[in-house]
Amino acid sequence: MAAAVLVGAMAGVPAMARAAGGGAASGPAVPASAPASAALPSLDAMAAASATAVTRTHAAALAAAAAVTSLPGHDGTAADRLARGAYLARAGDCIACHTAPGGKPFAGGLKFDTPIGAIYSTNITPDAKTGIGGWTLADFDRALRGGVRRNGDTLYPAMPYPSYARLTDDDVRAMYAYFTRGVAPVEQANRPVDIVWPLSMRWPLGLWRRLFAPAPAPFDPGHYADPVLARGAYLVQGLGHCGACHTPRAPTMQERALTDADGPAFLAGGAAIDGWVPASLRGEPRTGLGTWSEAQLVQFLKTGRNARTAAFGGMTDVVDHSMQYLDDADLAAIARYLKALPPRVTGETPHAYDDAAAHALRDGDTRRPGAAVYVDNCMACHRSDGRGYTRVFPALGGNPVVQGADPGSLIHVVLEGAALHGTQAAPSTFTMPPFGWRLSDQEIADVASFVRTSWGNTGSPVTAAQVAKLRRAYPGTRPDAPPGANYARPAAR
Repeated sequence: MAAAVLVGAMAGVPAMARAAGGGAASGPAVPASAPASAALPSLDAMAAASATAVTRTHAAALAAAAAVTSLPGHDGTAADRLARGAYLARAGDCIACHTAPGGKPFAGGLKFDTPIGAIYSTNITPDAKTGIGGWTLADFDRALRGGVRRNGDTLYPAMPYPSYARLTDDDVRAMYAYFTRGVAPVEQANRPVDIVWPLSMRWPLGLWRRLFAPAPAPFDPGHYADPVLARGAYLVQGLGHCGACHTPRAPTMQERALTDADGPAFLAGGAAIDGWVPASLRGEPRTGLGTWSEAQLVQFLKTGRNARTAAFGGMTDVVDHSMQYLDDADLAAIARYLKALPPRVTGETPHAYDDAAAHALRDGDTRRPGAAVYVDNCMACHRSDGRGYTRVFPALGGNPVVQGADPGSLIHVVLEGAALHGTQAAPSTFTMPPFGWRLSDQEIADVASFVRTSWGNTGSPVTAAQVAKLRRAYPGTRPDAPPGANYARPAAR
């Protein structure tokens, strides 16, 4: 079991974690139709005018796919399968982990820090020498759903094969077609792991897989009476591997639940990843999605922003590379499924706005600890009423992340700043500057506490020790560091 614990440390680095070194439409045989309430005509209109929001990386991948499907000998069926595989690869966010900063699409090399050393994503282009060019469909399937690579070694569980285990056979075939015929081959050798022996031995990985990973079994939509709900479950549990970040883990680092049938731990909020705390995606009214509408969820997934919050941390990659490209029917299915999950934490009451802090700030009353810091650094964007500016600067009053039990995300964004990238449907980019270089630990603790206890928020106070602990992970956020030393700038497009 000690070996399982050791390997479990690797599982704590989910596929959508931010890399340490840098910064697709069919599924199961389930019709996916969007309810009228989830339609967002205004966003679709914006999408038509924002084609330039597609990243260079995605453009290269699309161009490669288009070139292959236009070759003689590729009939409509083959072309359809390639297009479907490309869509599924986006739904799985494969490019986010298998492309290094400034690297070629899917050529690997992205670094992931683990408690025992660094691992690197692998080359999954069809290069015969360094990629998967010589792999058969069976080889591909065994790695994708079973977690075993071609030579028989078990993959590090940073690859979310426990989630991919429920992919359908048809979807695996489509993804294989795309990655072997729709992606440009890149000759780039895989980087060896930076883990010292004996921790680098592979056999514990196999033990962990046998103990904790499910056997591949295609998703059964029959468990859900509503076909839209079933489609959402398939995308969330499988391709989207949402639980890799948003489900708590056991001491041996396996997810405590892989589906809603496994219990209320599923998507109940995960441990911090690079200082960002994944929130509950269940029905808690204050700290989860209980008071969100399906339309608000669709808007958030499609644009990274809505009237309640904005994407940050690892979720920006999910929106940038995956969710914004899904069709409205699939986004609506995801939203319906998430809204069907009951709360794990009982007894929470919905947020009730309290305007006392707003009145005090407007009257110039900054006697509360943190109020003056808020006025000097935050109020211009988030306003005295804590309501921000819709889809530009997120509201702080009633924000689930602000009120969460772990204030890590709030501390982190104050220290390091954040960038909300433009998407196809919302092309504007907005940035929050870092404040770690100019504010002390106590000042950040005070302003975070002020935000967590104002406008009806019910979060617990933040201590200077909590800020100091997180600051140590980001030396560029020291008060004596030059401005912008650790600035979270928008990704290059």
